[in-house]
Parts: sequence; structure tokens; C-alpha cells
Amino acid sequence: MRAIVCNSFAPLDQLAIEDRPSPELAAGQVRVRVTAAGVNFVDALIVQGLYQIKPPLPFVAGGETVGIVTELGDGVTSPALGDRVLITSGFGGFATEMVYPANRVLVVPASLTDGQAATFMQSYMTAYFALVHRARMQSGQWLLVLGAGGGVGLAAVDVGRALGLQVIAAASSADKREMALSRGAVAVIDSTNEDVKARAKEVSGDGVDAVYDPIGGRVGEECLRALREDGQFIVIGFASGDIPKLPANQVLLRNRRVTGVDWGAWVGRNPAANQELVAQLIALIESGAVHPVEPVSYPFDQAAQALADQQQRKVVGKAVLVP
Repeated sequence: MRAIVCNSFAPLDQLAIEDRPSPELAAGQVRVRVTAAGVNFVDALIVQGLYQIKPPLPFVAGGETVGIVTELGDGVTSPALGDRVLITSGFGGFATEMVYPANRVLVVPASLTDGQAATFMQSYMTAYFALVHRARMQSGQWLLVLGAGGGVGLAAVDVGRALGLQVIAAASSADKREMALSRGAVAVIDSTNEDVKARAKEVSGDGVDAVYDPIGGRVGEECLRALREDGQFIVIGFASGDIPKLPANQVLLRNRRVTGVDWGAWVGRNPAANQELVAQLIALIESGAVHPVEPVSYPFDQAAQALADQQQRKVVGKAVLVP
């Protein structure tokens, strides 16, 4: 098999494409021929040593993978040979073949393409976990999504609309804003040339009920002031590379709240509860209530370029590697 290997924490162009022996299949596992591997912002951070999790070197990058089951280990009764499955592994996904425990794969809904299936879990579950489980938002409330043209932000627009929220999407380019409108945003803001805080307050009236911030930096700090009474600032991440310094006096004023979201760590501590949330999200997808975007496709040997484009926020929506 071929794999994208991180031999040292280094710039993205140092990733290696290696031929490796096929992994052995143990009892309780399935062998999967990979058809699509999702490219996430966090993958770029991990291989450069810029993330809090640093796997032992060397390792195969990639955490979201879709493929076809080609072999069953002893004792496996589900999934079946030929099933199309999703693997959310954290690592090991940028390969042409994977071996994984059968009880930890998810049969892909027929309504999703390989690309959609390989790129929806991290972004959509982050959004669903944030808006439903952490922020407990209610239909009719106003939600301002920053970085709404990226995968995590666009998922929040889509999930928010499905929950009955009035979503305002802030994005840096016309094509990203158009994509957000196509996913149900009621208004868009040019985050490069407009005052996001002022426009969000103008559109919503007295301010928004929540700010969803995967970007961080100056805009996030300013948008804290766009919250109305009892509004909450939802901390998703810091794609800009700059952690915002939220002024505590602005949290105090009007009884505002700050809500942290770390879905990945929460899953490890609450696997059963996560399965319930995943089932709820899959039901929304199968009903047509949410619509994961079709990702931009890159050839397998262009993994470094795909990761760089994702990190530099050049991708509208999501990106996927196709072996």
C-alpha cells in the first residue's frame, strides 16, 4: 500500500509518500480499500508539531477515511464485505488501505458521496456538538458564524439552519459567502472589508444570541461586543493562529457567557453519548435537513498541497485526497 508519512515534525513539503507492506488483519478487524481521505485543518497542525497532540514518529497522517470493506477478520459479522464505511481514526487515514476494528467503523449513508462522507464528521460533529450539546441553542435565535466559508464554519451554517437558527455568515471572499448562502445563511458579511460586529448588530437588531468562532484573533475579540443580553461566545478554534484575548469586562456586561468546545477530547470521555449525537446527525443528513458540501478533490500525491491550501484558508468548504 501507499501512505503519506510524517517522519519528523517539519514543514508540509517534508511529508513523504512511501510504499509499505499491507497491515496484518487481526480478529475483530476489517480491511478497507480507501476511496477518499478527508483533509482537515488540524491534520496540517499535527504534522508540523503545532498541535497539542504529538503522535510518536513516524506516523501516517489523516483522521477521516472512507473506503470499501475487502476482508473480514475472525468473528466479524458487521459490516459486510463490500460495505462502504467511514473510519474516524485520528491518524493513519492518508493511505490506500487501512485495517481497523469492525465495531468502530460507520456504514456510510447512501445519500453521501465518498467525498462528502470523508469530510463531514469532524466539521459537522463539531458544529452539532457545539450548538446542541454545549450552547443549547433554540430555534429562532441569531447565530453569527465567523470563518463561514471553511469546513467547520460552513458546517455550523448548515446545522444552524437545520436547527431553526437565523444564521449570519462572515467570510473573506465572494465565493465563500455564496456557499454560505447556499447552505441557509439569512445574511452574509464581508469579513475583509466590513465591520463584522456592526453589521451583525444591524442585521439582527439588538445583537446576536451566539458567536461561533473557529478563527480567533482580532475579529473574534470585536464580535464579543455583538452579543445581546445573555449571549454566548462559542470558542471553536484559532485558525488565524492568534488566540483572542477576550476582555472580561465585556463578558460581565449584559451577562454574556463564553463556551468552550472540544469535541474530540469529549468523545474519548463520553463514547456512548457521542454515539447518540452521531446518530442524530446522521438522521438529519438522511432526512435531507443538512447538506454536507462536496469537497475539492486532490490526487493522493498532492497531500502536502491540499494541507497547505486548507491551512491558508484557500479552500472553499472541504478538501479530500483521492487515491
